[in-house]
Amino acid sequence: MKLLPPLVLAAIVFASSPSTAQEASTTTPPLTTSEGIRAWKVKNSNWQRWGPKDELGSANLISPAKRKQAARLVQDGVSVSLARTIETHQAEDVPSPLVHTMLASGEPADSQYSADSLSIGFHGWSHTHIDALCHIFDGGKTFNGYDQSRVNASGCSVLSVNALKNGLVTRGVLIDMAEFKGVPYLEPGTPIRAEDLDAWEKKTKVQVSSGDAVIIRTGRWARRAAVGPWDVSKHSAGLHASTAEWFHKRGVSLVATDVGADMLPSGIEGNPMPVHVLLINTLGIYIIDNVDPEALKKAAAERHRYDFLLTVAPLAVEGGTGSPVNPIALF
Repeated sequence: MKLLPPLVLAAIVFASSPSTAQEASTTTPPLTTSEGIRAWKVKNSNWQRWGPKDELGSANLISPAKRKQAARLVQDGVSVSLARTIETHQAEDVPSPLVHTMLASGEPADSQYSADSLSIGFHGWSHTHIDALCHIFDGGKTFNGYDQSRVNASGCSVLSVNALKNGLVTRGVLIDMAEFKGVPYLEPGTPIRAEDLDAWEKKTKVQVSSGDAVIIRTGRWARRAAVGPWDVSKHSAGLHASTAEWFHKRGVSLVATDVGADMLPSGIEGNPMPVHVLLINTLGIYIIDNVDPEALKKAAAERHRYDFLLTVAPLAVEGGTGSPVNPIALF
């Protein structure tokens, strides 16, 4: 996503432990107004939760025990990609396509190899990518209270994507909200609220737990196939700000959607992308934008199960604000 202008944060009260943050989240105003969001951030911030020098954020919730639990979900040995094939042609929802240049090919008769060069601006609403914790500023700060000046022309000196060099390996849970609502896809502007996620858990009897990665399907790519591309950056279904509390209470480590996470417009004056700010900056929860869960939807339906082992391996880019990724689900 594009960097946002700093949003004013009235004060920062550090959550000293998971239990403190959990208790606080039950007494805050609803996340439906800018005032409510400011109060919620003060009471529920994960800054300092894992220490003053932490750079992993919610990845700390993925313990060795969690990885072993997730590995036990692999029963069929079937892998499914959640990545959208990188777009190479400009469209209304692809303002910055991949620049793919061949440096050597097999056309010359005496050629012995091929080689190419790739150039991509991956943030935005086109390409499947993960946002590093240095990506979002709020009140002049990044996650954990680092000054935003630590992100400069050389990149992110803290919280870069290289903090995830060992990858994210955990239990993934697919929440197909379009299917849950009985439609092939959610129309642009449709909000997904905390009560929708509660209702999904109740119906499916699948519980999201600490360290999980949650994949939300709005049906964006199904809609694109049916009606063509549109400007997703201005009008899309997505998560309402109220879902931040839901993810926080469950200890989610990563949230992936087939859009740019936030419902657009957000519906909250003064907060154009509150979900990005709340998850990345306030809670240290990673976001993957523009996943393509259509094949995952089919694989999950065939097995009548919604959880699986998920692996995410960003590029090891020192100072990077994020990375293109190819998340893999294993059943």
